[in-house]
Amino acid sequence: MKRIFLALFATILAISAFSQSDPLTGKKMVVFGDSYVRNHREPVENTWHYKFAKKHGMEYSNHGRNGSCVALDRQRFGKAMYKKIGELPDSADLFVIIAGHNDASHLDSIGIDNYRLRLGQLCDSLVEKYPTANILFFTSWNGKNFAHNNFKKIIDASIDVCGARSIPVFDAARNSNIYAHSDAFRSIYFQNQGKGDRAHLNAKGHDRFLPIAESFILSHISY
Repeated sequence: MKRIFLALFATILAISAFSQSDPLTGKKMVVFGDSYVRNHREPVENTWHYKFAKKHGMEYSNHGRNGSCVALDRQRFGKAMYKKIGELPDSADLFVIIAGHNDASHLDSIGIDNYRLRLGQLCDSLVEKYPTANILFFTSWNGKNFAHNNFKKIIDASIDVCGARSIPVFDAARNSNIYAHSDAFRSIYFQNQGKGDRAHLNAKGHDRFLPIAESFILSHISY
């Protein structure tokens, strides 16, 4: 019994020490975007961003909707993201945007110049709304023929537009450990075993990406 008590006491002390030493504990993380945020048909609790927030003792607020675009209103999926600023929480310490996949899929309708304009408006509005927050942008994954498709155009534009506003961008198409172009990879790490799905990670896929995302976030925030 004494050994059990000592072990329990040591665990409590370790948790307490971690909470006191982690600068993110008690901070508010807001995640905004499309189905990469909402997690499509699986629970939000499976996502890497939810797991990141819980690991660091953060308050977590998810504002993702399947089908959302940065620059395009969609009858089924709602207003463009740049129009939704008023629907977001009043405060945030860490604000993560994950977007672009649906804009790439509809780029022929949107136009790359219009995407750049609307993303710029979104970024400017977020900086004004959250002047003390750390704002970060994550792109979509890669895909087959990435070098010659609309995803590359959207991702390159996102890096440029966000960069002009000092918003760090994680280029998940080029720098992640997610091989969305691979059928074999998606069969293991994507929802529905990757059948017809090049966007949505399953729980195992989120666990794989978490250390990469965590490293990027921790290297780009300050309090």
